[in-house]
Amino acid sequence: MLSMIGLFGGLALLIYLTIKGFNLFISAPLCALLVAVLSGIPVFLGEQNFVASYMNGFSGFIASWFFMFLLGSLFGKFMEDTGSADAIAKLITDRLGKKHAVAAVVLACAILTYGGVSVFVVAFSVYPMALSLFKDANLPRRFIPAALAFGSVTFTMTSAGSPEIQNWIPIKYLGTSPFAAWEVSLVVSVFMAIWGFYWLNRMITAAVNNGEHFVGREGDPKVTEKALPSPIISLLPLLVVLGLSFGLHETLQQLALIIALGGGVLSLMLLNHKYFNDISSAVNAGTTGALIAIGNTAAVVGFGSVAKVTPAFQEAVTMMTSLPGNELVGAAVAVSVIAGLTGSASGGQAIAMPLIGPHYLEQGVNPDELHRIVSISSGAIDTLPHNGYIVTTVRAICGETHANAYAPIAALTVVIPMVGLALAVALFSIF
Repeated sequence: MLSMIGLFGGLALLIYLTIKGFNLFISAPLCALLVAVLSGIPVFLGEQNFVASYMNGFSGFIASWFFMFLLGSLFGKFMEDTGSADAIAKLITDRLGKKHAVAAVVLACAILTYGGVSVFVVAFSVYPMALSLFKDANLPRRFIPAALAFGSVTFTMTSAGSPEIQNWIPIKYLGTSPFAAWEVSLVVSVFMAIWGFYWLNRMITAAVNNGEHFVGREGDPKVTEKALPSPIISLLPLLVVLGLSFGLHETLQQLALIIALGGGVLSLMLLNHKYFNDISSAVNAGTTGALIAIGNTAAVVGFGSVAKVTPAFQEAVTMMTSLPGNELVGAAVAVSVIAGLTGSASGGQAIAMPLIGPHYLEQGVNPDELHRIVSISSGAIDTLPHNGYIVTTVRAICGETHANAYAPIAALTVVIPMVGLALAVALFSIF
C-alpha cells in the first residue's frame, strides 16, 4: 500500500512541479527518490538501488538518442539562421494566405512523422517554420507546441503504415504487419485529424478574439533585410531527411534517422551556405539546445526507470493486464495506464506487450485488431505533462511554460486520442 502511495504520489508531484516550471534536473530525481523510499528501494546499496535505476534510465536515453537530438537541433537552427524557414513560411502565406498558417504547421509535422522522422526531431525541424508562420499571421505563439504535437503524435504516429516505433513494437509480439487493421485505422485517423484541427482552430480563434497575439522575444531570430533563399531550394533539405528516413528505416532502423538528419544538415549547408547569418552562433545554439532538450527528457525517463522497479508498478501492471470483460477494452486500458505511468508510449507498449500479447492471443483475439488497439492506446494518456516529448517541445524547443501551453496540448493529444480509441473499439466490436 505504501509503495502504491509512493508511486502515484510521486507521479502527481512530478506533474505538479512540471506544470509549475520547476527545474527537471532537480524535481525529477527528487520525485523518483520519494517513490523509491516509500517503496522500500535502497538509495545506494543493492543491485537494484535508486541511484543505479535512475541513472540507468537517464544515461540509457542519452546513449540511444544523443545524435538524433544533436543533429535535429542543428538542422532546426540552420533552417532558422539561413532564412530557409522564413522562405518556406513566406511561400505558404503568399500562396495559401495567413489563415492557413496552422494547417501548414500540422501538415508539415504529419508528413515528416509518417515519413519516419522521430517526433522529437520533427519538433526541432518544424519549429522555425512554425514560428515564422505564427508571426506572419499574428497568432499567439503559446499554441505552437499544440500544433506541433497534434501533427506528430496523434493521427500519424499510431496509424497503420506509420514507420514510428509505436506502430512497430506490437509486430514482435503479435506477428502482424505495420498495416494491421488499416481500414479501422484510416477511419480513426481521419476522425482525429478533422476533429483535432477544428478544435485547434477554435481554441486559437477564441484566444485571438480575447486579444491575444504574437509577441516577440529576445531570443527570436533577428529580422534582417537580407535576401531569403529560394523556398523550393529551402524545402529540399526537408525532403532529403524525409526520403532517407523513409527509404532506410526498415533496414537500418534508428541508424536511418542519424543518416537522414546528417544528410539534411549537409544538404542545407551546401544549398544555402551563402545565406548563413552566423554559422558559428547557429552551431553553438543548436548544440546547447540539444543538450538542454535531451537532458530534460532523460531526467523524466530516469523517473520512469525508478517507477518500473517498484512493487506497486508491478502490481498495477498485473491488475491492468488481467481486467475482465472485452479483451480489446482490457488491452486499451492496460497500455494506456502503463504508458501514462511511464510517460512514454513506446515504454508502455514494451512493458505491456510481453504480458498481454500472448494472453489475449490465447483467448482468440484477432491479432490485427489487438495491434491497432495497442498502438492507438499507447498514444493517449502518455502525453501527460511529464512526458519526455512534451517537456522537450514545450520548454526546450518552443521556450514556453506548461502553464501557458499545456491545456491545448492535453485537448489534442489526450482527449482526442482517447475518443479515437473508443471509436476503434466500437468499430471492431461492430464489424
